[in-house]
Amino acid sequence: MELFFVLLVLLVATRAFGEVAERLGQPALVGELVSGVFLGAVVAANGDFSPAFSGLTEDRVFAAITDLGVFFLMLFAGIEMQPSKILQYSKASLSVAVGGMALPLALGILLGLAFLPASDFLTAQVLFVGTALAITAVPATVKILIDLGRLNTPAGQIIVSAAVFDDVLSLLLLAWLTALIGVGEAPNLLQFAILGAKIVAFFAITAVAGFYVFPRGGKLLKHLKEKELEFSAILVAGLAFAVLAEALDLHFIMGAFVAGVFFGRTTIDQGTYESVRSKVSGMTFGFLAPIFFASIGLHLNVDAFIEVPFFLVTLIIAAFAGKFLGSGLAAYIYGLPRTDAMAVGIGMSARGAVELVVANIALQAGVFSPPGVSSPILDNLFSAVVIMAIITTVVTPVLLKRVYTS
Repeated sequence: MELFFVLLVLLVATRAFGEVAERLGQPALVGELVSGVFLGAVVAANGDFSPAFSGLTEDRVFAAITDLGVFFLMLFAGIEMQPSKILQYSKASLSVAVGGMALPLALGILLGLAFLPASDFLTAQVLFVGTALAITAVPATVKILIDLGRLNTPAGQIIVSAAVFDDVLSLLLLAWLTALIGVGEAPNLLQFAILGAKIVAFFAITAVAGFYVFPRGGKLLKHLKEKELEFSAILVAGLAFAVLAEALDLHFIMGAFVAGVFFGRTTIDQGTYESVRSKVSGMTFGFLAPIFFASIGLHLNVDAFIEVPFFLVTLIIAAFAGKFLGSGLAAYIYGLPRTDAMAVGIGMSARGAVELVVANIALQAGVFSPPGVSSPILDNLFSAVVIMAIITTVVTPVLLKRVYTS
């Protein structure tokens, strides 16, 4: 009963806050995060609000539900990825993506080394900060590009395509980070080679399955009569790839994402594809994703504004500067006009779901609380990264409008 009450409250709160955010011109993601922060503050101020919310962030059943939210988020992200659409601007997009990841990654590593205390987890913590700054997510930017009629311009296509490359590169960074978390220190040469072999093996196995098994499976489904088999098929593929990823010491979200990528329009007919995509979207954004984003907000400690204000401000500045300079300069060097290059740099600054997924993985793995180490920055690092993600997501569309309307 308590679990159903928790889900009821979270779903009502996230949907309500998400609607308010949309009406204020912000993505629903911002409202869903704020709803979690609000509920967390209510529970902290009034412990009798509901016994069901006490220790909720430590509850294994609730954690399993949020993991499902992560799984569906990455599955849908893979389904939405359309490689054919990025071919036209692939060179420019790849340059923008690499530039927009290399500089923020370097800035994050430098920040970590400058602010975080020495410990066995320092390497993992430093790489986490770099990864958090390197990731891009642009749902809000896409919406504003559509509103401004700029989505189909070279700058608009480069932003969206570069974000796709960023997602793939981020998953590779996540694989490295996951391995680092597992050993607590930088892998030696042999461990690094083993990790590389596991990543290669994962993509080799999934590529064979995606190119050869998926199309044959799609044809077979047409002859079967069981209801909703197509929806079950994408779940089976995603779960199988997730199990494979974990068996190779990678994170399950890689499996979910890759399964979604291979579930393309050539695997099944257009009508079935749209039907399955709609069902995955409904399950993701109608139920599981809002619960996950609210759970992130529940973990957030707003004391970060008071306890580590200098670090927080530095992190936010580095997040904007790294993307603006790294991606914007790459676009300008490629030949885009100054205004479009600035738009690319700004558009790549938004963070979102993948950012929060990575932060949640690090939180669950204990990266922020190594034994025997006490530091106000470590205590507030998770919250600082979530605050940075929210602020960059909120501010990016505002800055993009200003660039295109000035």
